[in-house]
Amino acid sequence: MLSGKVAIITGGSRGIGRAISLKLAACGANIAVIYAGNEESAQEVCSEAETLGVKAKAFRCDVADFNATKQTIAEITSAFGPADILVNNAGVTKDGLIFSIKEGDFDIVMDTNLKGAFNMIKHCAPGFLKKRRGKIINISSIAGIVGNAGQSNYAASKAGLIGLTKSIARELAARNVCCNAVAPGFILTDMTKRISEKNPLKDQIPLGRIGDPNDVAELVAFLADDGSDYITGEVIRVDGGLAI
Repeated sequence: MLSGKVAIITGGSRGIGRAISLKLAACGANIAVIYAGNEESAQEVCSEAETLGVKAKAFRCDVADFNATKQTIAEITSAFGPADILVNNAGVTKDGLIFSIKEGDFDIVMDTNLKGAFNMIKHCAPGFLKKRRGKIINISSIAGIVGNAGQSNYAASKAGLIGLTKSIARELAARNVCCNAVAPGFILTDMTKRISEKNPLKDQIPLGRIGDPNDVAELVAFLADDGSDYITGEVIRVDGGLAI
């Protein structure tokens, strides 16, 4: 499906990012795994991907840093060639009600979740335009669609990501570059492991279960493939019906 293509996945070493990295590798893509701090996890993902017969390499980068992302994209291009697929998955949470949330916590979440995606798209765009094709998949959240108490910063960053997705889709469509957003609901990862399957939230999900990272990875793989070439500017929920 994606044989020989180059995929960049930010936050690709854990949780949803890990599942996406390995799914794209299983589809034949060579993967560049961008991580913030856990080198061991990133290397483990790369080693597992290589057993699937593809090239894989980990790159440490703070996606909120404009110059660092520019340098990292240059290193990835040198190692693999220009990217065909960019998955902006890197994200952080710093929860708090508006009365108690700190300015710095708002800024950190916005800088990583939203500006980080902007930085990556900005520096990958020349490669996409040169190839006259490409796929950008931004991992948003249903929090960016319906909001979530105690997560004003996170919800704002994910809503902003939806606006960014639609704008980039319009800007790059003439060069056959598609840009879409995926909005997961409650997905069981390290970030959410404190909430078990017995949590009452499960009862609010029409499909009756908490999501798995692979549920998100399957959709990302579809959006990265040629079969989605006529889909751009869309926001697709993977939430078991939670936000119906």
